Amino acid sequence: MPDSYPANLSRDAALRERAGRVIPGGLWGHLNAARLPAGYPQYYSRAEGCRLWDVDGREVVDFMSSWGPIVLGHHDPVVEEAARRQAQLGDCMNGPAPVLVELAERLVATIPHAEWCLLAKNGTDATTACVTIARAATRKRKVLVARGSYHGAVPWCSPSTAGVTAEDRAHLVFYDYNDVASVQDAAEAAKDDLAGILVTAFRHDMSRTLELPDPAFARALRAICDETGAALILDDVRAGFRLHLGGSWETVGVRPDLAAYSKAIANGHPLAAVTGAEWLRRAATEVFTTGSFWCGAVPMAAALATLEELQRIDGPARMREMGQRLRDGLAAGAERHGLSIIQSGPPQMPLLQFDGDMDFRLGEAFCSAALAAGAYFHPRHNMFLNCAHDAAAVDRGLEAAEQGFAALARILG
Repeated sequence: MPDSYPANLSRDAALRERAGRVIPGGLWGHLNAARLPAGYPQYYSRAEGCRLWDVDGREVVDFMSSWGPIVLGHHDPVVEEAARRQAQLGDCMNGPAPVLVELAERLVATIPHAEWCLLAKNGTDATTACVTIARAATRKRKVLVARGSYHGAVPWCSPSTAGVTAEDRAHLVFYDYNDVASVQDAAEAAKDDLAGILVTAFRHDMSRTLELPDPAFARALRAICDETGAALILDDVRAGFRLHLGGSWETVGVRPDLAAYSKAIANGHPLAAVTGAEWLRRAATEVFTTGSFWCGAVPMAAALATLEELQRIDGPARMREMGQRLRDGLAAGAERHGLSIIQSGPPQMPLLQFDGDMDFRLGEAFCSAALAAGAYFHPRHNMFLNCAHDAAAVDRGLEAAEQGFAALARILG
């Protein structure tokens, strides 16, 4: 189809119109901008560092980092050079390239609980493999999951029930995050059929205040698994390599038996990983996990370079520092305008909410105004700092936030 645009439409609007004819709903999944406040673009022309340019040429400081995959910065030169070199040699071949072994060795050396790893493509691949391996190892069926937690987009865990049968979730038992008693009750309900407990790095449910894990809660999950022989599974897909290079629960002193990674592992190249303890190695060999592109060498080369760079520059510390700068600036800006805000989550992955804003009307108005002034924030989902966010970029974001706060002050005025 020719790349032509009606004179009365922006390039973004014209692309949306065309997409609506050939793509159900215009776009699938969480990247559908129809779910975002007014003014948010759907299509982008390029990205660099911590900045984005939409197809209509508008530049913004990006505080979503592609919803998590960008951890060093868009188009990081070290990562892209590693990917380019591997692409010249081969990517999708009859078997993997040597970089598979190099990356597996690096992951095992970096993550303290890991004795082995498997590589895949998406976070859903990794969480599903973890659950399957736990069931294969224990010969049991029940898996405990926290109410509201997101673990992927297939029937056993999708947030949507469309096309999902009760049988798909027949062996899930639910608990409340950070509530030890509810986990104990769920474990008792599973009786002698408990294969594993699945838990996110922190509570990052959509549209609610974030909760860091209580160390006592983390220790209780570890104890239940040790007592029952179940596998403790850490879903580190969203937070992995931002909070701690050794796994996000290193911050609370609890190590899982299995962990799922994706998003930031290869700085935007498609890759996921499962890491596991020695007692699960045989089960990981027995289950059948595969995909036509799961041995693609280019993303593995990108991941190896990403992990090396994150270690070299202490990426989690850098993101934490800039995240705290953003948090402090937002707090000061809200106070200047007489606004009450709630900031939650780790500084590397912050969420900004407005007190009493149950319908997100204020959050959406703030984000729309800030976007128009040059910063991409999100009103409902945690945001993501990356290592390209320096003081100048954060301060530019705070300048845009000032326009957002001013807009709310006028609305509430």
